[in-house]
Order: sequence, then C-alpha cells, then structure tokens
Amino acid sequence: MLPKGANLQKVRDGKKTYAVTPHLPGGFIKPDLMRRYADVADKYGGIMKVTSAQRIMITGLKAEDIDKVWEDLDMQPAMGFANCVRSVKICPGIVFCKRGKQDSIKLGMQLDKLYHKKEMPSRLKIGVAGCPNSCAEVHVKDIGLLATENGWDVYVGGSAGSHPRLANQVIENLTEEQALKIVGIIIAYYQKHADIERIGQFIDRIGFDKFKADVLATFYGEVSQETEPKVGQSEAGDIIIPVAGGLTEGTLVFGDKITDDSVISDIIRVYPQTVPVFRSFGMGCLGCPSSTGEPVKQAAEIHGLDLEKLLVALNQVI
Repeated sequence: MLPKGANLQKVRDGKKTYAVTPHLPGGFIKPDLMRRYADVADKYGGIMKVTSAQRIMITGLKAEDIDKVWEDLDMQPAMGFANCVRSVKICPGIVFCKRGKQDSIKLGMQLDKLYHKKEMPSRLKIGVAGCPNSCAEVHVKDIGLLATENGWDVYVGGSAGSHPRLANQVIENLTEEQALKIVGIIIAYYQKHADIERIGQFIDRIGFDKFKADVLATFYGEVSQETEPKVGQSEAGDIIIPVAGGLTEGTLVFGDKITDDSVISDIIRVYPQTVPVFRSFGMGCLGCPSSTGEPVKQAAEIHGLDLEKLLVALNQVI
C-alpha cells in the first residue's frame, strides 16, 4: 500500500521511489522552513522540486523513510486524493507587485482555507491573479479569478495538460465578497451535477449557456431552471451509472466481471462503487486525461501494484 502522505513517483527495476509535497498556501515560505526542507531532503537523499502549484516537493524518497520525513518536517502528512481541490495558485497582487490591481493574496488565501483538499468529482485547480497579466494562469484553471481596476472577473472550465481548454467568463467586476460567493455557487453546482470529469468537460457536456444561467440565477437569488444532467440506470435498477462525461467508454456492461483488459474509465462508468477501491490502492488519478482508455493491467504496472490483488478487490464490490 501507499505510504501515508506520499505519492508514488517511479518504479524502476522493481524499486519504488516516493515524493512528499507539503501544503504551502500561495507558495509563501519563511526562511527557517526552507532550511528545514533542505535539511530533510539532504538527510534522506531527496531532491527538492518547485511544482507548478507553488509547492515544494521532496522526491526520490524510500517508503520506509516517509514517516520520518514528515516527523522531521514537523508537519502532519499531507493527505488527500486526486479528485479534490488540488491547489489555489496566487500571484503577488497589490501587496508585492507594482502592477497589482486587487489583493490577490487575501482572496486567494481565503479560497485556500475554504476549499483546499475538499472532495470534488475530479481534480480542481483555482487561480487568482491580481492583474490582467494573469501570472496565476487563470484562463487554464478550473476556476479563475482575474483582477481589474473595477473588481474581479470570474472564469470557469480552463485546463492545461493533454486536453487544453481556455476558460469561459461567467461574470465580471465583482467585489471580493461577491467573488467568494460565486465561487461557492460554482463549486456546489459542480459537486451536485458532474460525473468524474473536470469542470471544462462538464461544461462541454451540458452547455456553457445552461451552466452560466443556473449559476447566475443562484447568485442573483432568482429561481433557477436547474435540471439534473442525464444519467443511465443499471439493469439492477438501483445503481446509477453516469454518462461518460469525457471518459472513454469501452465494452464493459453491467454484470460483466472486471478483467485485466477492462478499461479504468469504463469500470468507473459501469461500477461507480469501485472508486473507493481504486483510491485504497493509491490510484487517485481517476478521470485523469493521461489514463483515459487505460486498462487495469497497464495502470497496475504504472503504479507498481499486484494486479491479481487489485482485480480480486474490484470484483468483490460489484
């Protein structure tokens, strides 16, 4: 099983190496903590890597050292899973930057406190930029907040990676309080209606006009014509099977046994109750574009897992 508070990084000649990535809100770090990072990395033969989410990863670690790494860092293990609010990227804003228009640090820290590691249908990344230069890359974030002289503009549905998508603007010129309010509405709507899919995939499936209308109706206190997105129902009649929502559909149907050739996204679509099993084996990347169409045997190899044990566990819950 995966060591507590670590991510598998590499499997080479049967040997696994791991990384720990402590939470650093906004990427701000005091000198004494930076020195502690360096001392721990040096002690356990790790390498420090600055991540795109403004954190510092210590990688190249052995499984047996993970608990001691967290102890020496004087931190609780950074727990969580892939389908959650992964990060809130924050630019320096008016506090540190001459071009800042609004206080991105204040707003970003509030969002981080409210939503970091909250469970979501898929991974969710937030960006908060203090001016139109968008150093926090708000247009390729699931939720982006961009500051202007007049307030905050809010964007949704952006992503980078293997399936890049530019975000759609939902509303503009908001106060800080209004920006926090609409982010809460967007997240609640996404949690209620989405399958295992990024916000951009969700929007493409139901249509941006509907997404925007429902969100703004709630924001302005109007009666929304909100309806549930279509779902399928199993032959058993009691298990709801989400429409693929950006995931690859295979040939698996309800009642089939899961085999080593079964596609991960297809398993989740037909047997959503398998999601906790995948997570318990350290496979948090459910719905990740990189694993779309990936069969169980390939995923098990990548994660260094015992294929037979995984198949037994999956088939026990269907």
